[in-house]
Amino acid sequence: MTIGDISQKKERKSRRSKHVVDEKAPLLPKRQDEAGGYDEFNGASFTGAVFNLSTTIVGAGIMALPATMKVLGLILGIAMIVFMAFLTDASIEFLLRFSRAGKSTSYGGLMGDAFGKYGRIFLQVCVLVNNIGVLIVYMIIIGDVLSGTSSSGVHHAGVLEGWFGEHWWNGRTFVLIVTTLGIFSPLACFKRIDSLRFTSALSVALAVVFLVITVGIAIIKLISGTVMMPRLLPDVTDLTSFWKLFTVVPVLVTAYICHYNVHSIDNELEDSTQIRPVVQTALALCSTVYIMTSFFGFLLFGDSTMDDVLANFDTNLGIPYSSLLNDAVRVSYAAHLMLVFPIVFYPLRLNMDGLLFPYSSPLAQSNTRFACITAGLIAVIFLGANFIPSIWDAFQFTGATAAVCLGFIFPAAVTLRNHHFIATKKDKMLALFMIVLAVFSNAVAIYSDAYALFKKNSGAGPRA
Repeated sequence: MTIGDISQKKERKSRRSKHVVDEKAPLLPKRQDEAGGYDEFNGASFTGAVFNLSTTIVGAGIMALPATMKVLGLILGIAMIVFMAFLTDASIEFLLRFSRAGKSTSYGGLMGDAFGKYGRIFLQVCVLVNNIGVLIVYMIIIGDVLSGTSSSGVHHAGVLEGWFGEHWWNGRTFVLIVTTLGIFSPLACFKRIDSLRFTSALSVALAVVFLVITVGIAIIKLISGTVMMPRLLPDVTDLTSFWKLFTVVPVLVTAYICHYNVHSIDNELEDSTQIRPVVQTALALCSTVYIMTSFFGFLLFGDSTMDDVLANFDTNLGIPYSSLLNDAVRVSYAAHLMLVFPIVFYPLRLNMDGLLFPYSSPLAQSNTRFACITAGLIAVIFLGANFIPSIWDAFQFTGATAAVCLGFIFPAAVTLRNHHFIATKKDKMLALFMIVLAVFSNAVAIYSDAYALFKKNSGAGPRA
């Protein structure tokens, strides 16, 4: 090892003194030593980074995975989950490699380096559309689980209504006001993503609670002989059933989207060389949770598995304490989403600030700007979840497009642009594959959502 090697190694590890603060993430961030006031922070730990990235990945999408097994069968379904984990790892590796080459410390900075100002703005808009849509959907789900819903024309009682009866204080709007003021707002006020490592760990633990309950119920029913052997391969009998296989592609393609938080987590790491192991560990952890949830969820409910498996836990499970277990699953899931909220909110605020104030000082330095943007975004999310009936339908279209752009199209486009001439032929072929897969996935998602919406509206029309 030469003296030059030693100095390069020290330089790599010394990044912790430059990037540990909330830098101007959507732009080319200013360095930590310019921000000041955070010298006491010695960098995020490996474990905390893994939990934060895992929480970014495991959101509401976990509930749609068992239904993909119903369409694809266990063998093909599990193989696709593993394949998408490897593809996501490759796309994140593209982000990190080209960020290092261009000395970019944010996703927006990387897009700005490759495509200029408009590339950066397009990235910021996609983060806003994707994350606002995701957070509104989370809030809607939390309201449905705790307070019930009548959106389908039939009232489904929430957990609180089932426990205490119907009262004003367990109504949907009041419950979401309390949740917003008591949980979302305090957790959204942290200026470093590493400050959320404990809530992220708890969020992952709650996802595991859901998994453990599902596994336990499946094993009990397996022992009692009331579980049928799950289908291993897809059931393709005609052209319609063949095309149905592709309807699950959007669920799988967007299952691991976490790219908008990778740079923030990387910038706060004590040792920046750990970011690749952090990504790989988080993907391995989430893949394990995804595979076990899909396997045991499909084993438990078989062909009765609904598109959102949480709905299956609104019925009699056919075992003792069925009602208690149903409530435990629903409450743990609602709590899980509450703790995912601040992790998804963090990059949303940074990108909104970058879009509105592209040439201002880092957001962490301005308490007024930080507070105003935080309060404004939370208010928009709350109003969207409570007072815009068709908001979910709208975000089914825009969210699918924004998610595949963030996860695959942008990293692949940066690789094909090859601004620093470091992409290999293999990289470019993989990038082309990512773009084709993402465009196909988005087309299928938009067609499926449009068809479902048209069918629902025509079914709700006046009868002759």
